[in-house]
Amino acid sequence: MNKERKLIIAGNWKMNKTVAEALDLVRGLKLELANVKEVDVVVCPPFTALSEVSKAVLDSNLRLGAQNMSENGAGAFTGEIAAGMLKEFSVRYVILGHSERRQYQKESDALISKKALAVHAASLKPIVCVGETLAEREAGQMEKVLTTQINGSLAGLTKEQMVETVVAYEPVWAIGTGKTATTQQAQDAHAFIRSLLVQMFDESVAKKVRIQYGGSVKPSNARELMSQPDVDGALVGGAALEARSFADIIKNSI
Repeated sequence: MNKERKLIIAGNWKMNKTVAEALDLVRGLKLELANVKEVDVVVCPPFTALSEVSKAVLDSNLRLGAQNMSENGAGAFTGEIAAGMLKEFSVRYVILGHSERRQYQKESDALISKKALAVHAASLKPIVCVGETLAEREAGQMEKVLTTQINGSLAGLTKEQMVETVVAYEPVWAIGTGKTATTQQAQDAHAFIRSLLVQMFDESVAKKVRIQYGGSVKPSNARELMSQPDVDGALVGGAALEARSFADIIKNSI
């Protein structure tokens, strides 16, 4: 598949996998994906597995991501993780503003923007998640919600930082539900997000930003989704917890 932007497919393991299980999964992925060069592949284990997984992916084409990060560099922030701690393990990407954190930890767009700036300050790359709930979509609020989230979560980024930022569109109603946005719904939302980036930055920046789709991505729907002009990859949840299914998503996307 020939795209102007290189596909990026990231596996968000969420609160799953002990260190031993994480290493098993990575070994399987290294075997399955040894020859894949066309896609940036990112694995995002829980913090407890980052140290061992970072060693395991050293000699591979897998990149390491974290599932969250504090906006603060150090200090009295119990339970938080700073950029410097992630960099020790050669982390390259950090997921920010996932719908679960927006929902359960009440993370705001303003906080996510601070985190994004902190990620860039550490020369890491944020994967900033946005997306509407089912109620919002059914009320015709999708564009309004996305506009608020994009403008708020990416506030303060320079053009150069934006180009190094990945946006993940995750319709909340399609995460872990087995429901997937239709290919056209995904493309429409991605194109709308890109139009917002044109307004916030400019067309040349918007053209370079990779926008991932997240929400019940499976090997069976990967090819059709990735073939859309504005879909530049996937943020995969459940299907990333098993080497074969995650590898098949990637292989089917090429």
